[in-house]
Amino acid sequence: MTASTQKRQLVRSLAPISVPEQVAKEIRRSILSGELRPGQTFSLREISGQLGVSFIPVREALRELEAQGLVVTHPGKSAMVAPLSHDDLHGIYRLRRQLEPEIAGRACKMLTDDDLLRLEAYVGVFGDENLDIDDIYEAHHAFHYELLRPAATAWDLRILDGLWHAGERYVRLAFAARDSEPEEHHRRGHVHTDILSIVRTRNPKKVAAATLKHLDENEQIALRALDPIAP
Repeated sequence: MTASTQKRQLVRSLAPISVPEQVAKEIRRSILSGELRPGQTFSLREISGQLGVSFIPVREALRELEAQGLVVTHPGKSAMVAPLSHDDLHGIYRLRRQLEPEIAGRACKMLTDDDLLRLEAYVGVFGDENLDIDDIYEAHHAFHYELLRPAATAWDLRILDGLWHAGERYVRLAFAARDSEPEEHHRRGHVHTDILSIVRTRNPKKVAAATLKHLDENEQIALRALDPIAP
């Protein structure tokens, strides 16, 4: 094998990110961080001016975010951050309960040893109190994606990605008061370590039950956090 062949195998091509994707990512970050508040109206002119882009990529980004339940677009040149509501939260978790336990149950028998090591590495991120909270939530997203990926269709993952993004601001709200506490990082690590231990049994019924329990517990925590602020 030549040196040039080795280099070609070791270097991965970079996936380009379009301007609308960059705009959507930044608006999503502002919503999840609370800089753009639930119910807050903002203009496309304001967003395009701050980001230094034209209206067109902002409109495209807002269509994507509206499909994820994060914004509500208005006729003309304005949009609103979608309000938080009990119905919205129930709907997100009702759909997740229909999909994730069944897929996880099938996926546990398809995960390779490398997959399990990758899941274990993500769990390690949850327990690191020195990491940025955005990095922790990104690892959490990746953990559940990788857990389901072997048995999930492209449509499953497309639908779940939208539900995860829509639900993340509820999850962040629920755990915001705990994020600065080291004990919370340890708790998250233990919860997902337990899930991973059950996944290693390769028992579809146990894995499905553990996934359902995790969803139920997170929804209840989110509901308690939502009660003081929801209309």
